[in-house]
Amino acid sequence: MNIQLTGASRVFPIIGDPIRFVESPVWLTRTLQSRGHNAACVPLQVPEGDLDAAMTALAVMPNVDGILVTMPHKQAAFRYCTTTSDRARLLAVISVIRRNPDGTWHGDMLDGLAFVKAQQDHGARIEGARALLIGAGGAGSAIAIALLDAGVKELVIHDTDLARVSGLIELLSDTDADKTRAGSADPTGFDLVLNATPMGMADDDPLPVDPTLLTSSMFVGDVISGHGTTALIAAAQGAGCGTATGGHMVEAVQELMADFLLGGGTAK
Repeated sequence: MNIQLTGASRVFPIIGDPIRFVESPVWLTRTLQSRGHNAACVPLQVPEGDLDAAMTALAVMPNVDGILVTMPHKQAAFRYCTTTSDRARLLAVISVIRRNPDGTWHGDMLDGLAFVKAQQDHGARIEGARALLIGAGGAGSAIAIALLDAGVKELVIHDTDLARVSGLIELLSDTDADKTRAGSADPTGFDLVLNATPMGMADDDPLPVDPTLLTSSMFVGDVISGHGTTALIAAAQGAGCGTATGGHMVEAVQELMADFLLGGGTAK
């Protein structure tokens, strides 16, 4: 598609640090323009200590209709939203923001929905599965909720930060206490092995699970995008596992983000 931008184009920045690995400027711009909107997603590198200055500036720019939020701002950006979806409110984390009619911000968290969709689009069976989730941060928490909503039979959560795991399990306890528990990173016996940590962004990162324990009956998913095939995905493919990459998650989230930013669905 030949992307056309003019002075009347609507702008949807993606903010984060680092920003060079994000793929949404290409994907979301293409998606918005394919729907007939004169709009573009642009990358803005916003260091962690400068979020307030950036959000203040973006708020007074009337051609900025929404914002995508990536690391390390997903938790901090929540406080700039006057209204949010239920899932964003539950987690106090957001990944995407749009303008309310009165000019304030409305936030949502789409990472979990996109991650689960990516797994399903590439052959994973979620309903009735036993899932091991590595990582209980912002993305991991959203993925946990989406996995439970999609019908996993059991969800075991592992994170090196034990307090973060216990906090997430407590958060889920009202509705899914019988399905969730803390556990080790041993993938033995699981149908789904899912990485929601930054491990894999650097070449010398350790793998989130022992690759020798992966078997062909498992489906392995990774949130890391923009880094090619991660060591985890390569190991899983070598073991004969079905896989979904962070790039697949980026693909899956585009329609969800466009629906949200243009005032459509995904509300819960």
